[in-house]
Amino acid sequence: MNEKKIKQNYLNKIKELQKHNRLYYNDSSPILSDKKYDELKKEIINIEKKYKYLRNNLSPSITVGFKPSKNFIKSKHRVQMLSLSNAFNEEDLINFEKKIINYLNDDIKFEYSVEPKIDGISASLTYIDGKLKAGVSRGDGKEGELITENIKTIKDVPKIIKDIDFPKDIEIRGEVFIKKNDFEKLKNNFANPRNAASGSLRQKNPEETKKIPLNFIAYTYGFIENNLFKKQSEFLEALQKWGFKTCKYNKVIQDIKGLVSHHKKFENERFELEYDIDGLVYKIDNLELQKRLGFTSNAPRWAIAHKFSANSAYSQILKIEIQIGRTGALTPVAKIKPANIGGVIVSNATLHNEDEIIRKDIRVGDTVKIERAGDVIPHVIEVDLKKRKINSKKFIFPIICPSCGSKTEKEFNKVTKKVDAVRRCTNEGYDCEKIAIEKIKHFISKEALNIEGFGKKVVEKFWDLKIVRLPQDIFTLNYNKISNLEGWGDLSVSNLKYSIENSKKVSLDKFIFSIGIRHIGIENAKLIADNVKSIKNFIDIVKKKNFDQFLNIDGIGDTQIKSIKKYFENKINCEIIIELSKILSIKIREVNRKGKFKNKNFMFTGKLKNISRAEAKSLVEKNSGSIVSSVNKRLNFLIIGDKPTNKKVEQAKKLGVRILPQDEWLKLLN
Repeated sequence: MNEKKIKQNYLNKIKELQKHNRLYYNDSSPILSDKKYDELKKEIINIEKKYKYLRNNLSPSITVGFKPSKNFIKSKHRVQMLSLSNAFNEEDLINFEKKIINYLNDDIKFEYSVEPKIDGISASLTYIDGKLKAGVSRGDGKEGELITENIKTIKDVPKIIKDIDFPKDIEIRGEVFIKKNDFEKLKNNFANPRNAASGSLRQKNPEETKKIPLNFIAYTYGFIENNLFKKQSEFLEALQKWGFKTCKYNKVIQDIKGLVSHHKKFENERFELEYDIDGLVYKIDNLELQKRLGFTSNAPRWAIAHKFSANSAYSQILKIEIQIGRTGALTPVAKIKPANIGGVIVSNATLHNEDEIIRKDIRVGDTVKIERAGDVIPHVIEVDLKKRKINSKKFIFPIICPSCGSKTEKEFNKVTKKVDAVRRCTNEGYDCEKIAIEKIKHFISKEALNIEGFGKKVVEKFWDLKIVRLPQDIFTLNYNKISNLEGWGDLSVSNLKYSIENSKKVSLDKFIFSIGIRHIGIENAKLIADNVKSIKNFIDIVKKKNFDQFLNIDGIGDTQIKSIKKYFENKINCEIIIELSKILSIKIREVNRKGKFKNKNFMFTGKLKNISRAEAKSLVEKNSGSIVSSVNKRLNFLIIGDKPTNKKVEQAKKLGVRILPQDEWLKLLN
């Protein structure tokens, strides 16, 4: 990378950081997880270390927070409000302590004052002669927003302090936050408690702030007149005496080993706290040493934040619910005490299947480790057996469908020669309420009939009102009745009507996919559609039960045939496709036979950049190529994005399949 590109890359990342700072500090609506935000800051700082000339005034190594909002009067901090350096493991802590010892150049013993890092909003309160004179937000560390009247609405903030020992002039700093239980009442309006606290504290009208149950915990001072305290821990005791709330979990710890042990304990138990914390803060307890150590450009040398893992947290299972999918699969879901994982409040975690519950011996009431990676659904990693209650009972998976009472079963897989891990309801029709709802959701989905404005919530509502019970009911809706429902105006009804009418023209492959046969995804549906040529032929095959002829289709095997047979053994499913064929205009899909990828088969794995998987597949097909669902001898190209499936890559290598990164594949299109 040349000098010009290096500089541009740096400036782009600074710009990106500024954007996220604005969203976090000013707008109270961050879109980046704490982990990703920290990674971005670290990336910028690493570039600066390598190319020192690049560092500018917006660098995270010298700035704190973000410039105050224009909605409030600005107020300068007499002592700058700094951010903290971060530690993520024991090695970081060891390096932190080494730097302290080296700086002091003295073989001196010291202790750490330890406190939970509450995930809220920093505020500074100025008291003159015992009276609260000003409340200021962090802002950019040098100046913040004057939010005195809003601060006064918080019950934890003393307005007047009469203690004779209280300093005449002092700036007390702390964290404004919302408790988890209180957030439950507000969660429809905010993503997490921190956003709720920020948005509420920075209301222009204090009366609006007053309506929100904000809390304040004091943890240090900025400016103080005639400081007589020798230790941070002593000052915290004084705060309590003066009427301030301090964190009851504050503690003095002697060494790194103790810090690590304490951190592990809190990481395991933080879900039990009444508020969110995202780590622990360690400060040199000796205030004289703090003074000697001083500050870097944006952080104190004497303090560090030891962050928790952004991807995991401990919580407690309140109950286990069984969800039933479109294909009858029974999926256990753990309802957990809400936990903050990477800035996202998590209340559910998948338990995958019956075998997983048995293998991990997961029970209601267990304390468990929950992991969330990217956009993946949170799942249970392990059980903390030390915290298991004596009277806990093993979870018994239902052998009868909780929705319809049908028998459930685990199928024998002929390929793996093993019994499937997933237990399924044996009902293939619309007699099982949960399956029926999921089938209708699938029918209207984007890759199927793509009925806009007819989302999952609408399906559930229309089902409850008995408006829709079968797919064909969608095309005979009573729009006058719908217009009288809450939330439905003339415009939304008109849009829905338009979308439904527009969806009546559908290709045969999408229709076959839309009816929701197990093992028949969009690619297999295309193979079948190309083979049968028309909806009439497809219905004839269904009526005659002549499904074995699909075996002649390359890519359709015993598994698919078995699923098709089972699906159409149900009389209702047969009747549905006949009724829909009368309502819909079902045509054979148009295929380009002259494109660049003629007679070539493609497969994608990994996350693609700047393009969806569906769009990528569409590009292949527009250029006469085909998409296959498994790595086999017919596959010509395996296109890999970020974090591809290793198994697929290895299989492709063994078969001599050409493997292309996404950018090389795109070059083939040009």
